Amino acid sequence: QVQLVESGGGLVHPGGSLRLSCTASGFNLDYFSIGWFRQAPGKEREGVSCINNSDDSTYYEDSVKGRFIISRDNIKNTVYLQMNGLKPEDTAVYYCAAGSFATSRFRAASFLNYEYDLWGQGTQVTVSS
Repeated sequence: QVQLVESGGGLVHPGGSLRLSCTASGFNLDYFSIGWFRQAPGKEREGVSCINNSDDSTYYEDSVKGRFIISRDNIKNTVYLQMNGLKPEDTAVYYCAAGSFATSRFRAASFLNYEYDLWGQGTQVTVSS
């Protein structure tokens, strides 16, 4: 079965850290660019970070730059999102997605939902004291 499964979400205090995992089954993640998105209650889903499939270039949304790190482990068929310095405004359901857009379009396509072919079910991240 072809699917993406996110894990690692939970409840954390402000300033804390979490590491989200996005594990693929039924296909090889290294052929795809992988994006992390999030959706807070009452808001639209937004792109957070993306890593491409050719040279592992990365891209981050401005509010998470310097706090979040995206990485991939092709042996484990998993992409990670290390989230440090978490803030209450980071509270959301986090989704990973696999996209097959061309490397030349990486920056343009990274945070466009329709560029992605497969989505996970999401994992809840709550930042609260």
